[in-house]
Amino acid sequence: MNDVATVCRAVDRVPGMFYLPEYFKPREYLPVLEKLLATSPLRHMETSRGFKMSAAMSNCGALGWISDRKGYRYETVDPLTGNAWPAIPEQLSSLAADAAKTAGYANFNPDVCLINCYEPGAGMSAHRDSDEADYDHPIVSLSLGLPARFFVLGNERKGRSVPLDLASGDVVVWGGESRLFYHGIRPLKAGEDVVFGARRFNLTFRKAG
Repeated sequence: MNDVATVCRAVDRVPGMFYLPEYFKPREYLPVLEKLLATSPLRHMETSRGFKMSAAMSNCGALGWISDRKGYRYETVDPLTGNAWPAIPEQLSSLAADAAKTAGYANFNPDVCLINCYEPGAGMSAHRDSDEADYDHPIVSLSLGLPARFFVLGNERKGRSVPLDLASGDVVVWGGESRLFYHGIRPLKAGEDVVFGARRFNLTFRKAG
């Protein structure tokens, strides 16, 4: 369970999405994150068209999300190391499951956690998480480090977006009607977080298998 006061509010105009501000204490998770990245380091993956993604990435869990010239998919082995991805630490899987339950999605048991690292200027264009086996399970997203503006569209990659400013320790959970909504991150503004420096980490938990 998280050890800070819990606030959970529905995100306006995004049915099924919930915002949990200051849900966890980011400093406590820095050693966990450093250990994971020592095993499967961050890297800038390529799209199928050969463009490098601006955010550096890694994974932990039974599966890991990758992108290369063959496209987007999940794999059991880290192509950078040739080894299995590190397991999701219990400390993180419990936090994700608790956040999902708080948002009304019980029995969430993620088998993958995407680790995204943004430096100033990096962002992520509108996309939807659709590489999973089914969409009955929610997405749980944790923010650590510099603040960022998250935005949500709808079933199409166009129209008026719903902005959500995220700070270190915030969580966003979405499922149901919004599970396949397009969303992204605006380019990160320069700054210095007292724990994570000039970076933002995003840990995204999914049930993919």
